[in-house]
Amino acid sequence: MPAIDPDLIPADLFPVIDALCATGAQLSAVIARGPLGQSLGAGVGENSDGDQQKALDVMADEMFEAALKPAGVRHYASEEQEVVLTLDAAGPYALAIDPLDGSSNIDVNVTIGTIFSIFDAVADPTASFLRPASEQIAAGYIAYGPQTLLAVTFGAGTLLYVLDPETGRFVLASEAMVLPVAAKEYSINASNRRHWTAPVLAYVEECEAGETGAKGKTMNFRWVGSLVAETHRILTRGGTFLYPSDARKGYEKGRLRMVYEVAPMAFLVEQAGGQATDGKTPILSLQAGALHERCPLVFGSAEEVARIAALHG
Repeated sequence: MPAIDPDLIPADLFPVIDALCATGAQLSAVIARGPLGQSLGAGVGENSDGDQQKALDVMADEMFEAALKPAGVRHYASEEQEVVLTLDAAGPYALAIDPLDGSSNIDVNVTIGTIFSIFDAVADPTASFLRPASEQIAAGYIAYGPQTLLAVTFGAGTLLYVLDPETGRFVLASEAMVLPVAAKEYSINASNRRHWTAPVLAYVEECEAGETGAKGKTMNFRWVGSLVAETHRILTRGGTFLYPSDARKGYEKGRLRMVYEVAPMAFLVEQAGGQATDGKTPILSLQAGALHERCPLVFGSAEEVARIAALHG
């Protein structure tokens, strides 16, 4: 039996999406066991970008790589690996993946997820991914939380599926997620305040001023520290997310990766009616210059993202 209802999924992409969902369901079961299973949050080394890898990061990467090999994926780029792997030389697709986003939250039972992006493959493995974000043909995330969810776009809106624990199958829950134009919440790591640029600080101060400030309304602060969790909340009830560049060494372009995190989230958000920029320039007009290149990310409700761009001048 397929791992997902096929009705609204393009037929040529169905094997890839089905493999992602089948693996996501297996991974969800592993995560749900928590400390009853192996030590999923234990450090096992560093990835190619110098970030600490958890046991579950490596496990998830191996699971997705194995599942996608027979599904038509020619080029496989993972945040956990230094170079692009060729899985099927005749496959038509190039798939970039963050196998386990937010893995630092494993031990504290916060929603974590898998983020993926799909392009048509070209002959050169790396060139398949170093192209305008607007050329993505699909993108999505699987969120492992109180429910296991799949949000996915094929360029005609953002779909939402929920994993039915009784059948082990992803079932359609919404044909069109719609991100509210206005917002009452904003998300940013406030511990970095002293390093922010002037436009970012100005925006946060506007939010903090509430109904007595320029916005004329109360803005609630939220920060989970898991990109998938933040994105799902904003897609569901609106809001704005900022992971900007700042003054710290190594944070000149923020910390999120263009290929594995920024581009797919931007595609999803814009297909749900939101906007996504690097602070001023639309993400979908940008492209990465290297596989693990970082990029600032601001996304969410359209009027808030536009205001942040205006503050950047």
